[in-house]
Amino acid sequence: MTQQAADLIGTESRLGAHNYKPLDVVLARGEGVYVWDVEGNRYLDCLSAYSAVNQGHCHPKILEAMVAQASKLTLTSRAFRNDQLAPFYEELAALTGSHKILPMNSGAEAVESAIKTVRKWGYEVRGVPENQAEIIVCSDNFHGRTISVVSFSTDPDARGGFGPFTPGFRTVPFGDAAAMEAAITPNTVAVLLEPIQGEAGVVIPPPGYLRRVRELCTERGIVMILDEIQTGLGRTGKLLAEEHEGVEADVTLIGKALSGGFYPVSAVLSNSEVLGVLKPGQHGSTFGGNPLACAVARAAMRVLVEEGMIDNAAAQGAYFLEQLAGIRSNLVREVRGRGLMLAVELHPEAGGARRYCEQLRARGILAKDTHDHTIRIAPPLVITREQVDWALERFDAVLTGAQA
Repeated sequence: MTQQAADLIGTESRLGAHNYKPLDVVLARGEGVYVWDVEGNRYLDCLSAYSAVNQGHCHPKILEAMVAQASKLTLTSRAFRNDQLAPFYEELAALTGSHKILPMNSGAEAVESAIKTVRKWGYEVRGVPENQAEIIVCSDNFHGRTISVVSFSTDPDARGGFGPFTPGFRTVPFGDAAAMEAAITPNTVAVLLEPIQGEAGVVIPPPGYLRRVRELCTERGIVMILDEIQTGLGRTGKLLAEEHEGVEADVTLIGKALSGGFYPVSAVLSNSEVLGVLKPGQHGSTFGGNPLACAVARAAMRVLVEEGMIDNAAAQGAYFLEQLAGIRSNLVREVRGRGLMLAVELHPEAGGARRYCEQLRARGILAKDTHDHTIRIAPPLVITREQVDWALERFDAVLTGAQA
């Protein structure tokens, strides 16, 4: 490690809150699937900023849109209108089939917005008694780190020391539709879940699970909320992961790749019945729907579709998964994934996934460990077959203990 990198890491450690434990690589530049550190070493990015950089680092067309808009108008607040919000609504609605859109900034803000909105819908439309609304969530979920969200987390690290917690949530096992059905009460206003649990280690529910949840919500008059902040916008080989089971949520949450990694942009996608309960002054955000965010998101959506990134995610992801599964290693317990949302789960005896992420870094790949024993793999959707093969050689070497 050079002195420059050591100094930067030292300053970060001295002045920053220690709420992250990143790999000790200091990145300075990115292009496509690659990033470079301050020492000039190149890495293939297999995290994509937790799927925020689906379109690849510094995509030139998104950059162009950002620079052009930044030189004209960046922020008005929602006290006034701007000329980018309406076309953003139009293009996002056309892409996703949404009838009503609430723009926000971060994924956690989108989740909080959905929670607030469905509670209000429950009281005003469903007639649930005031302050009695319940939302069913799944164990091992990850929906953000705000107080309300960690209130229904089952991760001790996310919850520990942050109480008292927000009431109104019931937790059931992920993938268990019978448990979901049993948890429904007259006060249930919504279910909130990820189509695939990303932070939990790319956990895919059993076939038919989302369809059954959809049926339950329809039968009982409950709002189905799908958090597609990580899974959406092409990551799983479809525009939205719900498409794999042919379902449509009442509320869909997107973020991350909505800006291609250039700017915080998220959105709550729904209909007039649900989002129509919000009246002026009841919810908002200074930056939500700002012209810079809208211009960037419009370009990010456009390149995702026009450049065939979603189909590429399906094709390269299927190949990547097949080849990873073919690696013969005593360390590997399971390989799973959908599209370019992949995971290699190691046996506990392997000694933890972080050490293997460190070895991958030394070979030019940046991947992230999650839940101790799982290596999460999520490269930008622009990755080529040649680049997948290059990555596979290094995964094979690390997982089989081959010498460089």
